[in-house]
Amino acid sequence: MLGSAPLMAMVPVVDMGRARGFYEGKLGLTLTGSNAQGNFMYACGGTTVALYSRESPTKADHTILSWEVKDISTVVRKLRERGVVFQDYDLPNFKTVDKVCVLGAEKAAWFNDTEGNILCIHEDLPAPTR
Repeated sequence: MLGSAPLMAMVPVVDMGRARGFYEGKLGLTLTGSNAQGNFMYACGGTTVALYSRESPTKADHTILSWEVKDISTVVRKLRERGVVFQDYDLPNFKTVDKVCVLGAEKAAWFNDTEGNILCIHEDLPAPTR
């Protein structure tokens, strides 16, 4: 029923100006519009990402957005050049090397936006040949 309906991801932000600077300036998203509620929208690969204002931060302990990329190492390097700070992890079965963690069938790297939301980029690995 909902499989063909447009999808909008809602991202809570406390400081809209600061968040817009990050999403537009550091991540390179292009503003596609705003609405009467003060939400700012960005088109991302067929999905809309909307920033909406909150008075206090939301403390999600999980990734709220993840972008699939073709070459994670290059994207990590380019985002770092723009000032994005990636997380490092050194846990059993969960370790980043050069900011990237291999997780089964994908590579992933995490960072926070200016509001503390956890964001990710990931690259699917080729299926093993038999």
